[in-house]
Amino acid sequence: MSCKTCSSKTDGSPKGCKNNGTCGTDSCNKFTVFDWLSNMTLPSGQSQFLYSEVRFKNGRKDYFLNKNSLSLSVGDVVATQVESGYDIGMITLTGELVKVQMDKKKIDYSQENPKITYRKASQKEIDKWSNLRDQEEVIKVKARKYAIDLRLKMKISDIEYQGDGSKVTFYYTAEDRVDFRELIKLFAREFRTKIEMKQVGLRQEAARLGGIGSCGRELCCSTWLTDFRSVSTSAARYQQLSLNPQKLAGQCGKLKCCLNYELGSYMDALNNFPKKEIKLKTEKGTAVCQKTDIFKKQLWYAYEGEWNNWFLLSVDQANEVIKINKSNKLVSSLEEYTTENKTPIENKFENVVGQDSLTRFDKPKNKKHNKRRKINKHVS
Repeated sequence: MSCKTCSSKTDGSPKGCKNNGTCGTDSCNKFTVFDWLSNMTLPSGQSQFLYSEVRFKNGRKDYFLNKNSLSLSVGDVVATQVESGYDIGMITLTGELVKVQMDKKKIDYSQENPKITYRKASQKEIDKWSNLRDQEEVIKVKARKYAIDLRLKMKISDIEYQGDGSKVTFYYTAEDRVDFRELIKLFAREFRTKIEMKQVGLRQEAARLGGIGSCGRELCCSTWLTDFRSVSTSAARYQQLSLNPQKLAGQCGKLKCCLNYELGSYMDALNNFPKKEIKLKTEKGTAVCQKTDIFKKQLWYAYEGEWNNWFLLSVDQANEVIKINKSNKLVSSLEEYTTENKTPIENKFENVVGQDSLTRFDKPKNKKHNKRRKINKHVS
């Protein structure tokens, strides 16, 4: 659900986000969390959990202790503790659900020296933070130019300023180890601030930059997915997908994370299927599995030497033949078990409003005018 400033105008056209992603409902930000414990009161005698979740640029989150007992709510811009100076972030979660998140990520909230939330950011600090964010794109272009001039095999994908402007973090990707000592000297001389280089993987780079996937929606890694699990080509094989790298690869160049989403359902469905390596032995010959249809629970077999003639069997029929073969008996032929192929019904669509014609709105050509032009040419 979006905030009021993101709604439509009176004429139906979209307003756009007037808060530039800093609305109170926090629906415009990445990795939003629905606090399903917000309407529940704490038991008597139990104090509120003092940690809060703070989001920084491009989904980077951290947890800070509200040591000063500030009245914090989702959407507040706060100044937080870092190694040197302070950083500016936005509150994305408070209360008991923060404890659940910290336990999930195995973060110790009983440590002696935790990170602290200093205060709510003043308007002066917010303006400074906004100006630094505006400079990041210009600095990124310069940084890439310096890296190219030094012929370094690395790609600077993103830049993040610390809230007080005392440090700049450069996120880069590289296949091998890069010696960027000269690059850091150039950065320090040009930008006159503390420089930190942080290498990220290709998946992390796609998560930070964001984008639209082939499904038409925002990338999972930049909206809700936080743990990157390994994806192998066997996931595509089990789902009977074509091993085409252009279709299976995401924007990061790796296999799509969504290949793992339905893999468990396919694995459960394949438990009843016989293995492809098992051959069906009949008096007519030995049959080999050629194709499987997981949704219809069907298999196609062909006799050795007669590869063009396929016989359709259901999963139960194939398992029945295998059971008979295990008792050292042969089936007469697959024709006894073959399921009749039903010809699919073709849907015939009538051209009611001319939807198949892409040029139906074009102006028709004036044939009479063309004939006159041809006549005039012949006369001349």
